[in-house]
Amino acid sequence: MVRSRSAKTIRVLSTSAILFSSLLALCATAPAAAVELGANGEVTLTGDFRFRLEQDWDSRRADGAPRDDRGRARVRLRLGLGWQISDVLNVGFRARSGSETNHQSPHLTIVDFDGNDTGDADFNPDKWFLQAKNEHLWGWVGRNGFPFWKQNEFLWDDDATLAGAAGGWTGAAGEHGNLSLNFGYLSPPVGMKSFTGSLAAGQLVYQNDRSPLGLTLAAGLYAIDADPGDPDAAVLANGNGLRDYSIVMVSAQARRTAGGRPLVLGLDYLDNGKSYGQDDPYAFANRTETDGYAASIAWGSSSGRGDWLLGYRYAKIGALAINGSYGQDDWVRWGSSAETETSDLKGHELRFGFGLGATGSLLARLYLVEAITSVQDGKRFRLDYNLTF
Repeated sequence: MVRSRSAKTIRVLSTSAILFSSLLALCATAPAAAVELGANGEVTLTGDFRFRLEQDWDSRRADGAPRDDRGRARVRLRLGLGWQISDVLNVGFRARSGSETNHQSPHLTIVDFDGNDTGDADFNPDKWFLQAKNEHLWGWVGRNGFPFWKQNEFLWDDDATLAGAAGGWTGAAGEHGNLSLNFGYLSPPVGMKSFTGSLAAGQLVYQNDRSPLGLTLAAGLYAIDADPGDPDAAVLANGNGLRDYSIVMVSAQARRTAGGRPLVLGLDYLDNGKSYGQDDPYAFANRTETDGYAASIAWGSSSGRGDWLLGYRYAKIGALAINGSYGQDDWVRWGSSAETETSDLKGHELRFGFGLGATGSLLARLYLVEAITSVQDGKRFRLDYNLTF
């Protein structure tokens, strides 16, 4: 029997409520004086705006057919509301622009310079949660962002917010370090109003900011349990909503100062431990493409007026290294208007950022990407003006 959408939501949130109530009891009894969360009863309004110029060119489809070049002007608007109930509890809400069918992108096309359809223009809630936090413990229930430490969006796009519960603990590890344990039981989105399956995940993170070298080490297991009987699961590309994943991701990041500017080196490795049979044609055809990695370097910062940033990243992400419906949507235009296909790729990203002040910045990025298993490829350039308020 096919579950209704309301039944799925009740199942996820009821399980999440049990986890959250246990964490809330711990937060309420542990000392919270060392954490400054804002005055009780305080209500805050936040927002951000982005204007983007984007050009795609020299691109082929998987069958070798050329894609037309495409130039667009796009915008993003997000508005948030926060209410600090007590020293421990707060409520958050956010709504965003973007197509209702696309959980990866909040951007709206306002001008297509090649005369293509500009797509749907919607505004939907993407975050609504109750959160508890003190010095060592945190947790939330509702819908929120990916609750695990990461240094890029290859595993999970920041815009693909999830429903359920997440929590964690942080404590000292030596004189200069911290050790964190993060966990979550969540339901991944299908568009902006539906969810399918579940994600059960845990992560261990060590951080040390001791000069002259800061270090972060992270290891996590992300188990996606599909719900093949759910009609929403069939909406995702390449059968991504119909198969399970068991993804291990390990990451390392080193930070220091070079030439008076921050220098950050990053490395990630992903591996999906699931095996697939011939009853899943896409997965069986790509059964050897279950791992991926990314390496990056960034020098500088764009956080202050006149500051600048230079960065480079190389990535190779196998077709089944991640659930391709939830990875980043920056590198390629492959897929549809509702969903970018974010795996089976390898290539380069070059970026330059420039600070315009405390609330504004410019970010230019060039992507040179090709598929691993086909001739599909493409080049993309983006220039973003970002403003927070």
